[in-house]
Amino acid sequence: MTAPRLVAGVDSSTQSCKVVVRDAVTGALVREGSAPHPAGTSVAPAAWWSALETAVERAGGLADVAALSVGAQQHGMVCLDGSGEVVRDALLWNDTRSAPDAADLVAEKGGAEKGAAFWAEAVGSVPVASFTVGKLRWLARSEPANAARTEAVCLPHDWLTWRMTGALVTDRGDASGTGYFSPATGEYRTDLLRDAFGAVPRLPEVLAPRAQAGTWNGIAVAPGTGDNMAAMLGVGGRPGDVVVSIGTSGTAFAVASAPSADTTGKVAGFADATGRYLPLVATLNAARVLDAAAATLRVSLPELSDLALSAPSGSDGLILVPYLEGERTPNLPDATGTLHGIRLANSTAAHFARAAVEGLLCHLADAVDALGIAPERVLLIGGGARSEAVRRLAPAIFGRPVLVPEPAEYVAIGAARQAAWLLSEGAEPPEWEAAGTVECTAAPTPEVLARYREVAGR
Repeated sequence: MTAPRLVAGVDSSTQSCKVVVRDAVTGALVREGSAPHPAGTSVAPAAWWSALETAVERAGGLADVAALSVGAQQHGMVCLDGSGEVVRDALLWNDTRSAPDAADLVAEKGGAEKGAAFWAEAVGSVPVASFTVGKLRWLARSEPANAARTEAVCLPHDWLTWRMTGALVTDRGDASGTGYFSPATGEYRTDLLRDAFGAVPRLPEVLAPRAQAGTWNGIAVAPGTGDNMAAMLGVGGRPGDVVVSIGTSGTAFAVASAPSADTTGKVAGFADATGRYLPLVATLNAARVLDAAAATLRVSLPELSDLALSAPSGSDGLILVPYLEGERTPNLPDATGTLHGIRLANSTAAHFARAAVEGLLCHLADAVDALGIAPERVLLIGGGARSEAVRRLAPAIFGRPVLVPEPAEYVAIGAARQAAWLLSEGAEPPEWEAAGTVECTAAPTPEVLARYREVAGR
């Protein structure tokens, strides 16, 4: 019997590195491993490489793997000097110190309203603190010596691919989150980069979706992509789908056949990893809302879920607006979370737990609505989707049935699927079915969402 051809997918996320090894034809999981990343919003890229090596070892090595691909957190700024050494710790997507710089970049193009329209037309997105272009403006302003040393700029997945292959390359999906690449034209906007940074450093070559970046220890390496693009591949998203991912950040994104340009800045007009487009709304606060609520109540996450489900819909008027560490959508980098409607009757652990889950889901429902799409399917993924309360309350808050695929590392799976596409002859990625998908239904509760929006000022 012929052994299956294997591929590997890497998810180098904010919190950890995951490696999955899968059958290239069926997508069946063969083995996997993971390793943590250091905490913080500014991280030495060498830590990602160390975690990758550990995760590969824990996954049983890659000696029998034919191809691999790297998916990683979007937007992070990795600066290299002329010899390829890292100039300073990478600023991650959730580092908000560049918020004033992003605002300045918008204002410089004719003021807030005209500037937003300019950027949306130019690159599909309006810069906020997470985007690389704002981080580069911050570097030029705050650390001019490091800016002067910078001869190349890349993203986290680009840097890992470069460490593997020696090729400084990227894909259109991840490049579309920089703020200086146009998904509509497929070209860098070096004029915008020069305006922001004062120079145009070397940028990664943008590869076609199933091009080969190079090899690593005899393994073919695919272009890789950003985490949201990889997640859409991993879950098997198709046109008409909206995926809601509850990880460190929260995201709602869709597969689209045409580029988007939202002048409000709520929707980022990204590209996907297949040649299509990926309009996306991102929030800074997602699964960490559940973590914070559990820590406050001194309970486990399963206990938090049980408490939430024991309280009534709407938490008897208790509303949590979950801007715990600033927020990206809406763009409020200095915001804090607020708890509204506290009374003696709802001052219980169960009410607080329910308010946390409902606040998180209402926040994400606003993200879904901002896409302006009437989805055929809503798919719920990410660590937060493991919560029974989240799964049961999501269809009530979203007002439509929700499909929850079996919990899995969908970013890593999507990267593996891209690697399998590299090996195939197909014009589209190989068909891999998301295992164990469950449909969740509940009676809609529009009054809960309406009350949340009233309190949040939406």
